[in-house]
Parts: sequence; structure tokens; C-alpha cells
Amino acid sequence: VLGEAGAGPEHLVRLTWFLTDVETYHANLAEIGAAYREVMGRVYPAMSVVAVRGLVEPGAEVEIEATAVIPD
Repeated sequence: VLGEAGAGPEHLVRLTWFLTDVETYHANLAEIGAAYREVMGRVYPAMSVVAVRGLVEPGAEVEIEATAVIPD
């Protein structure tokens, strides 16, 4: 979506991750961090991680909400 708007990770100002399994998240922090850096580089927007009972999409374990500010 960012690419379609002519933007990239550097335009993200906020991320909210909704997780159904916090224990799995903690057990895989190294792998998650490596994947994050591969996609995001050295961009670190404000971020929250929220544990939830379930998500709307059946079988989903993670949902990520992002807000970007793209200059004119």
C-alpha cells in the first residue's frame, strides 16, 4: 500500500500489532526482529503490541495496523 502511494517504511509514524498468542511472540522475538529489520530497515515508528482473544479473519494470529504520513 505504501508503494502504491509513492511512500516507504520511512513514512510510517505508528504501528499497532494485535496478537492472539503473546507467548509465541516472545519465543520468536529474534526471528521477528530479523524480519522487521529486513522489511523496515532502521525505521522505528511508535509501536504498540496488544494481546487479543481473536481476530476477525479465521485462523489469523497477527494483525498489523499502520499509520503513515506522506508529504505532498
